[in-house]
Amino acid sequence: MMGSKWRKAKLALGLNMCLYVPHQKLEDSSPSSSIKHHPDTANVPSRFSSDAVPLSPSPNDCRPTTPTPSSSGLRLSKSVPKSSKKTCSICLTSMELGQGHAIFTAECSHSFHFHCIASNVKHGNQICPVCRAKWKEIPFQRPASHLPNGKSRINPADWPRDDAWAVRSLPSPRLDSTRHLSSLFQASEPGTFDDDEVLDQQQENPQQNVFEKDASTNNSIGAIEVKTYPEVSAVPRANSHNNFAILIHLKAPHSSGGLNSRNQTIFSPSTQNSRAPVDLVTVLDVSGSMAGTKLALLKRAMGFVIQHLGPSDRLSVIAFSSTARRLFPLRRMTETGRQEALQAVNSLTSNGGTNIAEGLRKGAKLIVDRKWKNPVGSIILLSDGQDTYTVSSPSGSHSRTDYKSLIPPSIQRNGGTGLRVPVHTFGFGADHDAASMHSISEISGGTFSFIEAEGVIQDAFAQCIGGLLSVVVQEACVKLECAHPNLLINSIKAGSYRTSVTADAKAGSIDVGDLYAEEERDFLVTVNVPVDESCDEMSLLKVRCIYRDPISKEMVSLEEDNEVKIQRATVIGQPIVSMEVDRQRNRLRAAEAMAEARAAAEHGDLTGAVSLLESCRRALSETISARSGDRLCVALCAELKEMQERMANRRVYESSGRAYVLSGLSSHSWQRATARGDSTDSTSLIQAYQTPTMTDMVTRSQTMFFGNPPQRKLRQAQSFPVRPHPR
Repeated sequence: MMGSKWRKAKLALGLNMCLYVPHQKLEDSSPSSSIKHHPDTANVPSRFSSDAVPLSPSPNDCRPTTPTPSSSGLRLSKSVPKSSKKTCSICLTSMELGQGHAIFTAECSHSFHFHCIASNVKHGNQICPVCRAKWKEIPFQRPASHLPNGKSRINPADWPRDDAWAVRSLPSPRLDSTRHLSSLFQASEPGTFDDDEVLDQQQENPQQNVFEKDASTNNSIGAIEVKTYPEVSAVPRANSHNNFAILIHLKAPHSSGGLNSRNQTIFSPSTQNSRAPVDLVTVLDVSGSMAGTKLALLKRAMGFVIQHLGPSDRLSVIAFSSTARRLFPLRRMTETGRQEALQAVNSLTSNGGTNIAEGLRKGAKLIVDRKWKNPVGSIILLSDGQDTYTVSSPSGSHSRTDYKSLIPPSIQRNGGTGLRVPVHTFGFGADHDAASMHSISEISGGTFSFIEAEGVIQDAFAQCIGGLLSVVVQEACVKLECAHPNLLINSIKAGSYRTSVTADAKAGSIDVGDLYAEEERDFLVTVNVPVDESCDEMSLLKVRCIYRDPISKEMVSLEEDNEVKIQRATVIGQPIVSMEVDRQRNRLRAAEAMAEARAAAEHGDLTGAVSLLESCRRALSETISARSGDRLCVALCAELKEMQERMANRRVYESSGRAYVLSGLSSHSWQRATARGDSTDSTSLIQAYQTPTMTDMVTRSQTMFFGNPPQRKLRQAQSFPVRPHPR
């Protein structure tokens, strides 16, 4: 009798469901069985066995496996090796065979105690609490009326109501989805990646959120905010002032998606048209060193990314080890597209070496070959190792290696193709090549994040896509023009942004590029102020900003130039230095000290590197902004202190110091948030460049398991707000 019930259970679970049952004697089990060496299992019809994981034992049968589009089913185990231990993501206790609890593994490969997940979905929730994938089959619990000693059984949905456990099949939006995905995996790669899915017609022909060319009319997004701050408000007429600092502050408009009464933000598909859609190419390291926890966490993080892309966004997945392969073409993230992408990610397996250059080459080829182009394009690169196929560092030096060979010319900022596709790199763990990952991001215009704690990977991805899904400004450029005939531009300090000054030093420009919603940029321009006894007020600079609206694709020019003026009096009192200018001077000074310390450390002088950082920290503590308790200055000092500790000795520097410093330099040079070390615990500047949309996405990631974000993380975000400026 029990044998027939087991047969029904196996048939009911289907192809994409795996269930682990602890080995125990079933009171009414049938003594007969056709499966050798498994006395507790019943006969399995051939039509089921051909599609499921084989039930006949092998040396590895007792180890739980990750279901893929071609492999899933029911498995019984007699032994409990250490490798089978997992943690239930709901109750956070261990899941180990032999403990008397049924274990449910969904088609997305995530596992839970059966009673935990059954309770979780009893109110109609059909979404995985880990990766947010929509399930085709859900577990549910029924009250047991006559089970002896409170024991539970695992039954198909059509068994009598007094059975305790069951699995209900849900209607699939597309019955041939698995068959279609299998064909994608098995098909040979085309010579040209022009098989990308056609764009959403509404995005191809936008009918809303169009900017006027002078940005003078009201619209749903608004224009870039431009403010200027002279170093001091007055300079004596008879005095000249060389290297007079002028701060140019930009703030991008908010997204029109905003937050509505249902707490839906711009990441909701219902507000898709309020932002520019994205073409995202993920280039993922699946070398042998990614086996185990790393690969599992990567899959979970990719599941989070997929779940938050909208139907107009497109995603492609490229996996690399010794070579690279496109696992998933550029597809729109509709409901079907997301399901197929999740299955593609869950099919990842780890083996081989690390060929970063080949992965990037394939990613760049996809970007270049695509037939259609969404307004925003980006590549995410994750690796936990060093490229041993393309780059070799002479004498082990990271400072003299030419990493440019890793990056295809088509995605280099100076490649001449006109493409603006940054590569945002993520160094995973202690063994990745931080210097190469930083160089790749810097040359392409992206950021470098250091994921020191493996569990932070999803938060790091969340922060990145929180920005990419909120681009409101593209191709922004700041134009500078001297307003006085005798005034000269001395320098433009803009970090990694390209700047130019004309030969006569009368004009200049800053190539800002893309800005996320409410993102801020600060640039310091120094000029030589001449003597002028003929006026009471002197105009120094005219500042103008032009940019492209990514939705309407129109170029926008602000209606009026922002003119910087100072007073020229015969006698003035003690000048008061602008707090805003002093703050940005401190930021630039700290970034310069970090770069100098890193150079010293690479040449083996860790003592000198620590001394440079300490000298800068002491200098910052004496500035007017530090004395007034400025939070930015406090955060800079804490970051410098952290870097000193990570340069304590060669071992610490090699394992985490280099990566921590480089991710900090990347953040400061682009004025954009990066993950740095254990980004949830650090008291450094991690939060200083985080935009509201980034914060929202990270909060979503952190609340996935805990319900509410840890209070320590919330306090940190409140302690270091996004660089406030007086309004």
